[in-house]
Amino acid sequence: MSADARTAILARIRAAQRTAYIPDMKDTPRTLEPQTASVEESLARFTKELELLGVASHVEATPDAVRARVKELIAGKRVLAWDAEHLPYDVGSLAKDAILGRDDRDTQAGAEIGLSGVHGAIAETGSLVVRSGKGTSRTVTLLPPELVAVVGREQLCFSMGELFQKQEKAMAGAACTIAITGPSRTADIELQLTLGVHGPGKVTVVVGP
Repeated sequence: MSADARTAILARIRAAQRTAYIPDMKDTPRTLEPQTASVEESLARFTKELELLGVASHVEATPDAVRARVKELIAGKRVLAWDAEHLPYDVGSLAKDAILGRDDRDTQAGAEIGLSGVHGAIAETGSLVVRSGKGTSRTVTLLPPELVAVVGREQLCFSMGELFQKQEKAMAGAACTIAITGPSRTADIELQLTLGVHGPGKVTVVVGP
């Protein structure tokens, strides 16, 4: 490897390190009990982490406001959605003609945006947790180039440990559990970041009351 090539690669590594976000752990308690927080504290941390991940978030005060926001986000797009009974705040009524996870593969592949709920949200990492099952196909959160996920405040957990503690049985019985942390992203050996390779390249979260 020439000196110029080596210098260029090391410069890219240093630049990437400068953009990394490392949480301040000085005041984090070192205990075996999962870290918890109030709903308000979890919501504040959740929206902060989403921003750092490049995820747009909208915190709405009423179910009507949630539906209005979702309607705006999916307007004019081919929607691939969870079944209506699994979508909170009656947002399924906004996408009555949506493609569903049980439709054929080619039809699902034509969707422009996914519409899902979640089974949990982890505040300290900005992660959305979804379990695949009847009516909650994982293609909805993985296949379209965009995803709109609707979160209820009561679904917030501060830490992954808290989520595991609360949902141990449900997760053990699920066919698949996925934690979505921001848009899909990958980088080659030269650290060229690409979005949307293994899942949606754009994620928007709507948090309801």
